[in-house]
Amino acid sequence: MPGAGDTRARYRRILRFAGWNLAVTWWYELLLPRIGLARLAERTRSKRMRRFARRFHALAVDLGGLMIKVGQFMSSRLDVLPPEITAELAGLQDEVPPVPFDAIRALAEAELGMPLERAFASVDEVPIAAASLGQAHRALLGPVDAAETGLSGVVVKVQRPGIDAIVDVDLAALRKVAGWLSHVRLVSDRVNTHALVEEFAQTSLEEIDYVHEAVNAERFAADFADDDRVGVPTVVWERSTRRVLTLEDVTAVKITDAAALAAAGIDPAEVAPVFAAVMFDQLFTNGFFHADPHPGNIFVTPLERVAGSDASAPRPWKLTFIDFGMMGEVPAGTRSGLRKLLIAAASRDGKGLIDAVRDVGVLLPSADTGELERAMTQLFARFGGMGFAELREVDPREFREFAEQFGEVVRSLPFQLPEHFLLIIRAMSLTSGVCSALNPEFNLWDSIEPYATKLIRDERGNVVQDVAQQAFEVVGLAWRLPKRLDAVITRIEQGDVVVATPALERRIARLERANRRTVSAILFSGLLVAGAVLRVSRRNPPATARRRANVRAGRGALRGRRSSAG
Repeated sequence: MPGAGDTRARYRRILRFAGWNLAVTWWYELLLPRIGLARLAERTRSKRMRRFARRFHALAVDLGGLMIKVGQFMSSRLDVLPPEITAELAGLQDEVPPVPFDAIRALAEAELGMPLERAFASVDEVPIAAASLGQAHRALLGPVDAAETGLSGVVVKVQRPGIDAIVDVDLAALRKVAGWLSHVRLVSDRVNTHALVEEFAQTSLEEIDYVHEAVNAERFAADFADDDRVGVPTVVWERSTRRVLTLEDVTAVKITDAAALAAAGIDPAEVAPVFAAVMFDQLFTNGFFHADPHPGNIFVTPLERVAGSDASAPRPWKLTFIDFGMMGEVPAGTRSGLRKLLIAAASRDGKGLIDAVRDVGVLLPSADTGELERAMTQLFARFGGMGFAELREVDPREFREFAEQFGEVVRSLPFQLPEHFLLIIRAMSLTSGVCSALNPEFNLWDSIEPYATKLIRDERGNVVQDVAQQAFEVVGLAWRLPKRLDAVITRIEQGDVVVATPALERRIARLERANRRTVSAILFSGLLVAGAVLRVSRRNPPATARRRANVRAGRGALRGRRSSAG
């Protein structure tokens, strides 16, 4: 357990790092441009960004705790943070040494109220995973528990001793930094830093409550109970508490382990679309989704063929999800907006896409979206007449150019970060990355077109039916029009909003780029806090120190949710 001196030193170190980098950003991005040295700031920006990212990476690895979580979320903010930062932090994992087993044993025995030799038949002292908040060990259940649960091999997750104190210190430091940022107008106009830190605090406290994770796992399993694509480990409630979680050992082939998949006779290219579809179901249908679907949290589990079954039957495997500490929940209203967004994207409807973004709540009502609509119109003018299969043949450099243009436009708009949305962005970003690792030629949009059609077909409720019907008409129009006619209409639409004054536009563009860079540079420091915010399900039963109370609380919470859902 960290002492008072250690916690004070940790607190001061985090504040020194944040204070220094905020001061550097203020000097280069605000002061120098005002005294005519904007070119100096621009010339050194990329180098400064990389230096900041490297130093934060080192700080996070050294301190562990929530700092690693902050870095991981900063790395996923491709929509806001510059690539110099996201690229450096992309490889940031829970790079911390394991806790000695004697300390793990002491905590587990105190939580379970018995020696480990009574709780389990055996426990492997070498951890299979060590993270900043806890670590996992393989174990075997005793004969009685094995007979009752039908399980033998399990994984026991145990919190790192003293993690509660570390989380408290890190949150106190983040609250202090949020106070500083609240006085920076470019940040405070867009983000309520205090509210974001409090949401991060709520999530962090829930993530170190293993009863909460166990209930999440059972809820997720109930959502996919009749779906043979998805597997979820069984919770062993009799050996679980707030700080110890015992789950069925479902270890299988890591989803991005191409060699192991090939050895099991599984084509990685066939796994990608199934994984994408499962994630879409969570986001757009169930409304309860795994917010941390990185490769370490998903296995591909080969299935034994039933005797007499067709050997050529598709998909003799399933996707097994683990680690349900970080889950997101999409409210019905947000889910409807996301469906509209997905359908508009599939139908190449630029204006519909912007309207859907407004409905989701990402753009402030006062936002002038003319520039964004023009960017989307140009995007669809170039690629809108193509099917998704044809898009694969386009030079990747063209996509990158459009992505850069789109990213600049987004950073220039008065956006806000609605509840739940950061986890959605993170989940889809990780989904795209996993699919690309499975199949370098895979385009996530390949799965969007059929899924949009499925949404239109399966929508329920009067309001959603109206949305789907309108979207269906747009989709039908877009797909029926000949490409040339579609291009002519698009050019007409562009002509209505674009003023042909090239010289003036070039000068304005230079000013806009300078302003956007300033905003982006200030925001990257602000997102030391804001980029880390989490929003998870608040349906969390109270944890107790007694084993039986945990069992009743967890199972009772699940039954309550099922009855209310019914």
